[in-house]
Amino acid sequence: MAAGGSLSIVEYFGGDDGYRCGYCKHENGNFSHGMWSHTMTVQDYQDLIDRGWRRSGKYVYKPIMNKTCCPQYTIRCHALNFHPSKTHKKTLKKVNRFLSKGEMPVEKHDEGHEGELMDSVHEEGVQPPPQDPLKIDHSEVQDISTSPDTDTTNSAAPTSPRDDAEKTTNVTPKPGKGADPNRPLCRKAKDLRKERRLQKEQQKQQEAVSSSVNPAPSKSASNQPKSLEGFITESLPSDPLHRLEVRLVPVSFEDPDFLASYEESAALYARYQMTVHGDAPYECGESQFKRFLCDSPLEAETAPDGPDVGYGSFHQQYWLDGTIVAVGVLDILPSCVSSVYLYYHPDFSSLSLGTYSALRVSTGLQTSCALKPTLGCPSRDAFPALISLLTLVSMRTPKQVMLVR
Repeated sequence: MAAGGSLSIVEYFGGDDGYRCGYCKHENGNFSHGMWSHTMTVQDYQDLIDRGWRRSGKYVYKPIMNKTCCPQYTIRCHALNFHPSKTHKKTLKKVNRFLSKGEMPVEKHDEGHEGELMDSVHEEGVQPPPQDPLKIDHSEVQDISTSPDTDTTNSAAPTSPRDDAEKTTNVTPKPGKGADPNRPLCRKAKDLRKERRLQKEQQKQQEAVSSSVNPAPSKSASNQPKSLEGFITESLPSDPLHRLEVRLVPVSFEDPDFLASYEESAALYARYQMTVHGDAPYECGESQFKRFLCDSPLEAETAPDGPDVGYGSFHQQYWLDGTIVAVGVLDILPSCVSSVYLYYHPDFSSLSLGTYSALRVSTGLQTSCALKPTLGCPSRDAFPALISLLTLVSMRTPKQVMLVR
């Protein structure tokens, strides 16, 4: 129940019967607990998400992990602690080059296997280098066939100091045959440690004196680590060739922005499903789009210490030169942002818009938490509560999971 007294109304279906799996297409291999949500508060859905539940439209379900054909796991990324990897930075630079110069990268055939683990690489082709058999220099081996008397006599023969000096100066040992007498003796490790410690202490004293006389200037902003938002806006000129605008629109037919872009967004969804997933036209029509990505049981709520847009379901639209090229469906909840689905224009697949959109969502979370330090429920964590980006991944799809560290 929400703070204002609203109730969540659900209808439980059970999880004994198997259903068709959307991942492996098994006709009755999908087992999950499910319920139809007529209406639900954002806090109740937050509590369900924390226990492994997810929604598809108004249908809320929890996979039976030891029974279903394709186990699904919720991946949580703490946005405030997130730092972009080298691959993420390349994606941001790739999009920026397209926006500023119009350069469209060529899509590689193995692009979908970026996240393949090194453990999956076969090791049959990795062989150690061939080693030569051990060679023995018989000329260097002492002849042990001599009698003990002969050895004793030779070892006991007197030698003068002058002879020893001549042998020492004239004989140069071969590499690997012992210590070089022409070089100074090795010092003890204990003495070396003492010397290094004294040198460090002297260096610290010199630095302390120099810093008191000439204090070092503070680090400039250019030496500070660049923020995620800095990477997104990096190298964009004042008049780029293409303009990208990101709009966060509430999922409501009473909202004028959502209503005005509804048909264009539905057409983009159909094109994406048919091109990327191979759906038939009747499988991705306007009714399927509305049921899957527009119907939401979540009640829109606002809170004094919450985000300015409030809580509920939203479409994050990416407009390129006045045309929608990607839409991310998000649920903004008291303790996280849940990524429901993303679809994009297939002609721009080489720009890695899935990665780019996840980075933009993470940037929005970091900015919101910086502007509102009391955002969300501080009692749950030392950080503000609205710091997580959730996405669902099936173990049958070995693709890279975004923002997982």
